[in-house]
Amino acid sequence: MIPFFASIALAGDPAIPFSRYELANGLKVTLSADASVPFVCVNVWYDVGSKDEVAGRSGFAHLFEHLMFNGSQHADDDFFAPLQPLGARLNGSTTLDRTNYYECLPREHLPLALFLEADRMGWLLPALTPEKLQNQKDVVRNERRQNYDNPPYGQAWLEILQNAYPSGHPYHIATIGKHEEIDAATLADVSAFFQKWYLPNNASLVLSGDFDEPEARELIARYFGAVPRGPEPEHLRPAAPATFTEERRVRATDDVPFEKVWLVWHTPALYAAADAELDLLSSALSSGKDSRLYKALVHEQQIAQDVSAQQSSSALESLYVITAQAAAGHTGDELVRAIDAVLAEARTRPITQAELELGRTAYEVQFFGSITSIQGKADLLNGYVTRTDDPGYLARDLARYRAATVEGVNQALSTWLPPDRRLVLTIGPEAK
Repeated sequence: MIPFFASIALAGDPAIPFSRYELANGLKVTLSADASVPFVCVNVWYDVGSKDEVAGRSGFAHLFEHLMFNGSQHADDDFFAPLQPLGARLNGSTTLDRTNYYECLPREHLPLALFLEADRMGWLLPALTPEKLQNQKDVVRNERRQNYDNPPYGQAWLEILQNAYPSGHPYHIATIGKHEEIDAATLADVSAFFQKWYLPNNASLVLSGDFDEPEARELIARYFGAVPRGPEPEHLRPAAPATFTEERRVRATDDVPFEKVWLVWHTPALYAAADAELDLLSSALSSGKDSRLYKALVHEQQIAQDVSAQQSSSALESLYVITAQAAAGHTGDELVRAIDAVLAEARTRPITQAELELGRTAYEVQFFGSITSIQGKADLLNGYVTRTDDPGYLARDLARYRAATVEGVNQALSTWLPPDRRLVLTIGPEAK
């Protein structure tokens, strides 16, 4: 059956060719050959993020992002050491929803990258020592200081998640975790976390770039085929989406010169109905000097230094966030009133077709720009596999935006951004 989305695909759209299969141990494999450059990217996603941590054990997913670079049983050395001299670009990242690792390197070194990834997937724990764990706990806690505790307004995301989601919700605590819980982690704790989540049957491997497919399949079977399958992990899911039943106002102070506000609403999950429409609404509200919020708050009223609107999409559910920083002599309360006025006007003077087309064009430019590299293609494919089990989801993804109408965008505004059910966070200067 041909999906109806196919009618929206355009002749000039780039296609990402791929083949896919699954190993006996459950590892999902997607191969996407691209000989335009003599490089290949190895990209691994584990379906584990901070959403999968239990009470009192926050920060473990991000901690493992670091521990996975500290050596494994058959390659007990810093993971960067053998790869960087070859010209490789490699790193990892952790979010609320997933953990990602990648290596992009000259094609002739693909066997080394696959061996190293497989070894840390299957045999990390024999090389994990108390000394390595303590070192990385210190590194992660210092990262929290650098990114959250010390920078101006750095606590904002911690406050947003804590106040938007109830205790026990998978998104209640930020991915970075809490100092005291990271510090208390024992070798037994982190080993149990690894054994539960870092399994071939909870992972997806993508190769993108210049490689020979038969050779790649043989290498993947050789290195990953021996990694033992584990029990099927059970992900924590909230009984119902989080909601606000009223407006909640939170104020905090910091060593900052101006007040800054965040208006936060609960919105649909990634790929769900209205997710794309809220992305397009963001463009009309805050992209460019002619956007509605920028024009009103920064240009005309001159009460804000900057303003942005964003649909922050996640796998379980999402948040829509409008952020504005006050200009000298103005307050966060002024910004909230001005933002509310713009949103109220948008309900009576709806988003226009011209605004919608501008946002749609901007999204496509950004989208296609993100897949001009083999690394971008690999990450996109792995995201599709992990969230939709379909590496060919690209056409359907684009179709969400191409099918959006002004009626749909305006309905998303009315439905998902009510003025009386939201979080308003204000961070301002400490009292003198």
